Amino acid sequence: MDDPLFEHAVRNDPNMRPLADRMRPRTLDEVWGQRHLVGPRGILRRLSPDRPPPNLVFWGPPGTGKTTLARVVASRCSAAVESLSATSSGVREIRAAVERAARRRREQRIATVVFIDEIHRFHRGQQDALLPHVEDGTVRLIGATTENPAFELNAALLSRARVLEVHPLEIDDLVGLLETALTDAERGLGGADVRAGRPALEAIAHLADGDARRALTILELAAELVEPGAEIDEATVADAAGSTVLRHDRAGDGHYDVASALIKSLRASDPDAAAYWCMRLLQGGDDPMFVARRLLVFASEDVGNADPQALVVAQAAAAATHVVGLPEASLHLVQAATYLALAPKSNAVIRARDAAAAAVAEHGSLPVPLHLRNAPTRLARTLGHGRGYVYPHDHPDGLPPPGTPSCLPEAIADRRIFVPSPRGWEARAFHRLATLRQGRDRSGRRDGEA
Repeated sequence: MDDPLFEHAVRNDPNMRPLADRMRPRTLDEVWGQRHLVGPRGILRRLSPDRPPPNLVFWGPPGTGKTTLARVVASRCSAAVESLSATSSGVREIRAAVERAARRRREQRIATVVFIDEIHRFHRGQQDALLPHVEDGTVRLIGATTENPAFELNAALLSRARVLEVHPLEIDDLVGLLETALTDAERGLGGADVRAGRPALEAIAHLADGDARRALTILELAAELVEPGAEIDEATVADAAGSTVLRHDRAGDGHYDVASALIKSLRASDPDAAAYWCMRLLQGGDDPMFVARRLLVFASEDVGNADPQALVVAQAAAAATHVVGLPEASLHLVQAATYLALAPKSNAVIRARDAAAAAVAEHGSLPVPLHLRNAPTRLARTLGHGRGYVYPHDHPDGLPPPGTPSCLPEAIADRRIFVPSPRGWEARAFHRLATLRQGRDRSGRRDGEA
């Protein structure tokens, strides 16, 4: 059995705790960045220390201070704190915490904050067990999550909490944090006799990519790599940091935000941004076939027949990626991305798809016109199947003559489902389609109707 005195000594020995843990802010004044939350007009600064805090959920990338802010808010407001682990606390632990909170409120008139780190890991049963006690005010909820609360928390719980977004730290904020850590003799490296100039600290800040925890971890390792009295330089920083780790995940919001940026850059005809976001996905560890599939969809959804070759290029890139794999497949994907970015744009295909689907939903199973029906038997021919069908190749230019019945069901024969754009190849199709439609003898035509 562990000795409680020994455990206490370990917790209070700075040498036994990482620098990032020792430098964790204890008050709002020690927080770097997040001025929208802790600045003079920030919501956290304006919370009264004499009242329990509101229900809050801090949402942001790793290392940006979510847990710190939650702990600071809980400790500075007039409330007791119950900490629950999303991975190890079940419904039984939640109920025990609620019972203690109810007893405090009843006997001591003290509110209780239930703090849940990584709250997105709470499954629905755990959330449902907590919900009624948040509703009636027995507990105040403060959570921290890296995942979008709109997807990970049930609507009833989310509607009773204020979501506060926590942003990656700026370079100047990270540099300020590192300078503080270097000079803090109580919790930082002030007694380690190491120095670092602004270029080295900026190098750490860039490598940390907005993550304060990573920045302090790099600094701590760099300090161990130099002799006492020496200065940490950029070469030492590179040794301490290893390879750059991008702030990206393969399934959460970071993944979909970068994928969204790629698609919107393609749509904006910006090949520079398209190449950049494509490589962000690949270097962030995404499956290259995910990128290939996005490009394939884009080729039809946003280029379509304005450049029919776009789908061919995207398909070729997907096939090459499947055969070659990374890292070489990045060439095929960037080639396809830049081609799609520069291609003329049209959403006529998706509009035609949606218009056709709407017609099907509106009219149901309309009968196939008789002249288009298959006529393999004498009975079918007797019933009129295939009667009046015109074989276009028997006529000049391979076109049906004027007066040929529409191939659409009679109820929607005058509907315009495909309306090409005046861009790229579709510009030629636009004029050809206009000629074809003018040559058909129709009455009551409704141009442009979806």
